[in-house]
Amino acid sequence: MNMIKRISVLLVIAGIAFSSFAQGNETKLGHINVQNLLEMMPEYDSAKKEFQKEQRSIQKQIEQMQVELNKKFQEYQQQQDSLTPLLRQSKEEEIRSLQQRMQSFQRRAQQQIQKTRQKLFEPVTQKAQNAIDRVAEREGFTYVFDTSAGAVVYQGNNSIDILPLVKKELGLSADTEGE
Repeated sequence: MNMIKRISVLLVIAGIAFSSFAQGNETKLGHINVQNLLEMMPEYDSAKKEFQKEQRSIQKQIEQMQVELNKKFQEYQQQQDSLTPLLRQSKEEEIRSLQQRMQSFQRRAQQQIQKTRQKLFEPVTQKAQNAIDRVAEREGFTYVFDTSAGAVVYQGNNSIDILPLVKKELGLSADTEGE
């Protein structure tokens, strides 16, 4: 599947280049590693720290629930033989209920993590995209490819890395490296 995707991208690029050549237009191609750009942005680092804090908090809650569940289960196993059938059934239902609450919490937590990720990172990625758009428009690029997405199948010498231009657009220092 990956090879098919690469061939498709190559055919699209070739079609664009041929179409532009036939119309007498110059196609100006550029590329940028968006992930490197994002990692250079101070806002990204802040969003990442906040996101990791949220993840740790949720993970701690899940671990606490797991400890409680394990404790209840161990107690049940130790007392199982001495319990009356009615009490045994009650303890089993209590354990199942706790398992279900934990699973429900994990589902809600996963949804919350996704919402938090979007809320924190969307403004940063939008700022980067806006800067890329401004640079591409100002410099006359026909297409700019994201090399971090892995979709570029070929990068020739005439493809221009616009990362330095976008860093300048965002006011990031020239010595900021993203590797």
